[in-house]
Amino acid sequence: MNMIPVFKPAYDNEELEALREPFASGWIGLGPKTRKFEEKFAQFISTKHAVGLNSGTAALHLAMQVMGVSGGEVITTPITFVSTNHAILYNNATPVFADVEEDTLNIDPLEIEKLITKQTKAIVAVHYGGHACQMDAIMDLAGKHKLKVIEDCAHSCGGRYNGQPTGSIGDVGCFSFHAVKNLACGEGGMITLNDQELDTRLRSLRWLGITKDTWDRAKTEAYSWFYNVEEVGYKAHMNDIPAALGLVQLRKLEKLNERRRQIVKQYNTAFSEAEWLITPVEKSYTRSALHNYVIKLEQRDKFVQYMADKGISTGVHYYPNHLYPVYKPYYRKLPVAESVWHKIVTLPLFPDLTQSQIDYIIETVLAFS
Repeated sequence: MNMIPVFKPAYDNEELEALREPFASGWIGLGPKTRKFEEKFAQFISTKHAVGLNSGTAALHLAMQVMGVSGGEVITTPITFVSTNHAILYNNATPVFADVEEDTLNIDPLEIEKLITKQTKAIVAVHYGGHACQMDAIMDLAGKHKLKVIEDCAHSCGGRYNGQPTGSIGDVGCFSFHAVKNLACGEGGMITLNDQELDTRLRSLRWLGITKDTWDRAKTEAYSWFYNVEEVGYKAHMNDIPAALGLVQLRKLEKLNERRRQIVKQYNTAFSEAEWLITPVEKSYTRSALHNYVIKLEQRDKFVQYMADKGISTGVHYYPNHLYPVYKPYYRKLPVAESVWHKIVTLPLFPDLTQSQIDYIIETVLAFS
């Protein structure tokens, strides 16, 4: 039996053809495709700048570094992939876990407010599943207390908050282009921002602190071997292979996200009469990117095994980070997160799901007892 996966990138011959140019040119490192992808992505997000990285994790790491969180506290969510909170630790800062909203699974602004101290330097807003956080409330708190806001948009590429693209609201936005994401490059990430000085610094930090990348040096009439190194940086830049894929995926993104919406509508309609499960919400202030489809039910573990037996993969997104041993020093009781995670399960959602697969998933879910 071929299992129906939870996620799958939507590729066709266009992505394959897009790889011909960098391979033919011989320039597959950080080069013209990366630069073009950055420019197009910044336009799409409505920011002045976008900086290509080799992962969403690297984006979070460097964004927090330029936000100056080192030595302070960062208020964050436990319901996220560990990259979000590892990036805080990478920067020698303290993660302060806030509880989440039970319906959206996003960080709760009321809980954020209770946790702000003189040591707080930033708030991380993870747009879980593509559903935007309550950004007005978060930005108000940040303004009142002079805090930085880092949007974790790993799930929300193409999502909006009150009509504004996620990733353009906080001080910086961090995107992931991992193979399962809405915009899939295999690997890759991006930081979006409007600050010119920070853009310049990020471009240096992603390339070991070197002040001029190889593409900029190659564009001079004679290859300039000299560069300066002003601070310790990282080997974290994007290259032209994922960038070539990214340019195609970006052109398709809104169409692919609309296909996700069509599938979600079918799920929601079919499951509306099933009183034993709760379907995802979409609040009036957001147009979700619909990265995942997470239902809630009491017999979660039994359901997961049942679906696997029927050839349907499911997932749990996520085990609360503050319960992992590595985060034991930062544990605090979070009643909503610690309760709701036992109920959540992710059903398959990707643009290339066939109608027969959708019908089979719906039929199988409704037959669970």
